Amino acid sequence: MARMELRGVVKRYGTVEVLRDINLDIADGEFIVLVGPSGCGKSTLLRMIAGLEPITEGDFLIDGARMNDMRPRDRDIAMVFQSYALYPHMDVARNMGFSMEIRRDPVEEKQSRVAQAAETLGLSALTDRLPKALSGGQRQRVAMGRAIIRDPKAFLFDEPLSNLDAALRVEMRLEIARMHHRLSATMIYVTHDQVEALTLADRIVVLNDGDIQQIGSPMDLYERPANRFVAQFIGSPTMNVVPVEGRDNGVQLRNGAVVSLPNVPDAKEAASLGVRPEHLELVADGQGDLVASADVVERLGSDTNIYAQVEGVGEIVVRNHGNTLVRSGERFGLRIPPEQAHVFSSDGTAILRRS
Repeated sequence: MARMELRGVVKRYGTVEVLRDINLDIADGEFIVLVGPSGCGKSTLLRMIAGLEPITEGDFLIDGARMNDMRPRDRDIAMVFQSYALYPHMDVARNMGFSMEIRRDPVEEKQSRVAQAAETLGLSALTDRLPKALSGGQRQRVAMGRAIIRDPKAFLFDEPLSNLDAALRVEMRLEIARMHHRLSATMIYVTHDQVEALTLADRIVVLNDGDIQQIGSPMDLYERPANRFVAQFIGSPTMNVVPVEGRDNGVQLRNGAVVSLPNVPDAKEAASLGVRPEHLELVADGQGDLVASADVVERLGSDTNIYAQVEGVGEIVVRNHGNTLVRSGERFGLRIPPEQAHVFSSDGTAILRRS
C-alpha cells in the first residue's frame, strides 16, 4: 500500500494555470475522492499522480520518495479509465492477465492471480468470454480486475462509472466500495457525481477552477461547508442560497422577512443565507419565517421535492420526506431552523455558527 503527498503542486499549459498550489496528504489505505465541475482540474491532478502528465512545480511523493521524474510504469500504480479499453479479440482471462503476459511472468502465477481477481469481482464464470459478450458493468469489472492483477501500491479511478446506466452505476459503486474494504488499498477516485463522492469517500477533495476549496469527510462537507461553492456543490437537490442583509442577531431577506439566528455571532457580516431543501420545515401559511407558493411538486415516493416561489426572494426548493398534501399553486409557510442555517460573507466564505 502507499502513503502519498502532494506539496505545492502546480500545473501549467503554456501560460494557462490549470492547478495552483495543491497540498494534500493521503494516508495508507485511504479512499480519496476528487470532485468538482468540468474543467476544475481533477482529472489532470489524477494524471499527474499516475505520471501521465508532468508536474510544472512542486513535488509528488509516495512513501517519502519523490516521484516527479519517475516513469508511470515504475510508480507501481494501477489506473482504471472512463473507457474500459479492453482488447476485443482477447477473452476475459487474457484481458485481465495481459500485463503479466507481456512481462513474461510465470504462467502458473498469472493463472492464479487471474482466478483470484475473477473470484473477487464475480467474474469466475465469464473468463472465457470476449468483451462483446459482456454487459457494461461486467466490462468495467474486467477493467478493475486488470488493475487488481498487478497488486499495485495504489488504484486510480478516472470517472469509471460515467458510461453506465443508473442501475449499473449503483451496482458498480457498491462493488468498488467492497473492493476497497477487501484490499485495504489506497484509492483515488475522480468524479463529478457528488452522490458517488458521498457514498465512497473517506475524505473528499472539492476542486474549483484549479484550487482546492475544502478537504474533509463527506459529513464535514455536508454539515460544515467552508464556502458557498462547496455548500451548493455537495448535496442534492442543491442548497438554497438567497441574498440577505446582516443584523446583530439574524438576517433580513429582500422581501423584508427577518430570520433570527442566535447561534451565528457574526450574522451582521452576512451577505447570503443558505439552507438545504431537506432542512426547511413546512408550517401553516403565515406561521413560519417565509410564505411560499408551490410551483412544481415532484413526488418521488420516498421524498417529495417542492419547487416554490417566495415573493421578493425567488425560487427555493423544499424536500419533504414521504408524500405531502401541498399541491401546485398552493401557499404554505416555511420555518428555517437556526441550527441548520448556513451564513456566508460577501466573498462566499462561511460564517461559523455555534455548535
